[in-house]
Amino acid sequence: MSTSLASPALASRFSQFYQLTKPRVVSLIVFTAVIGMFLATPGMVPLQALLAGTLGIALTAGAAAAFNCLVEQKIDALMTRTSRRPLPLGQVTSRETLAFAGIVGGAGLFILYQWVNTLTMWLTLATFVGYAVIYTVLLKPMTPQNIVIGGASGAMPPVLGWAAVTGEIAPDALLLFLIIFAWTPPHFWALALYRKHEYARAGVPMLPVTHGDKFTRLHVLLYTVILSAVTLMPFVTRMSGAIYLACALLLNAVFLWYAVRIYAAYSDRLAQRTFRYSIVYLTALFAALLIDHYFRIPL
Repeated sequence: MSTSLASPALASRFSQFYQLTKPRVVSLIVFTAVIGMFLATPGMVPLQALLAGTLGIALTAGAAAAFNCLVEQKIDALMTRTSRRPLPLGQVTSRETLAFAGIVGGAGLFILYQWVNTLTMWLTLATFVGYAVIYTVLLKPMTPQNIVIGGASGAMPPVLGWAAVTGEIAPDALLLFLIIFAWTPPHFWALALYRKHEYARAGVPMLPVTHGDKFTRLHVLLYTVILSAVTLMPFVTRMSGAIYLACALLLNAVFLWYAVRIYAAYSDRLAQRTFRYSIVYLTALFAALLIDHYFRIPL
């Protein structure tokens, strides 16, 4: 094979394995982990902890995502939003995916052990098991509360980032965990509402499938209220100041508006907009924490 033909083929192969890591999801995971690193110290994060911690967490998160794709390939093939993933399309095999997840995840954990600290390595391994095994294999096919219980693993990244810098878990790190933990249900149930027929066809007991739309819409609203209260805790505990408070109040007001509208006047389009906003919400909230951390305006 000539070099001109081999290069596009190699690039395509790389892209297929890259897609297994769910890069958009992992980018948000890494973003919140890095914010956790910066919030853990009053000054600049040590370069080794920043680079090695970010790379190790990103690789392990990508490996967990690939393992999730491996386990859920039959479900993915039945759902519109996931049917174009490499496994359902037959672009990669199950054996290749398992080997890829093992190599990438092992590399990530080794980096954390060798150049960060053992606490971060063990916490990251526990997060991998929580997402790839406990959530994907056990909870998701068994209970409509899968996203609530399994949300604990998705809420760990800022704790991992914090531990990478300090070698410990502080109360402020747990506040960051609590924010993402409370954010996960309204974020994911907004998606589940307009994808409920796909989940039903795939046999996944998501809340709209098992308990109906109205019950789910109420819980989106209730969890958004809880989330709004939780996001004020960094200000109450003096972890943050006026900049964060102003941003949190504004972001919460918009999220609550979406949640009320979902409950009172539901449409699939509104649920889609709510899902997309929830991603912007979390990104902006953590960005506000970072800005406030370095440019504190006390009240």
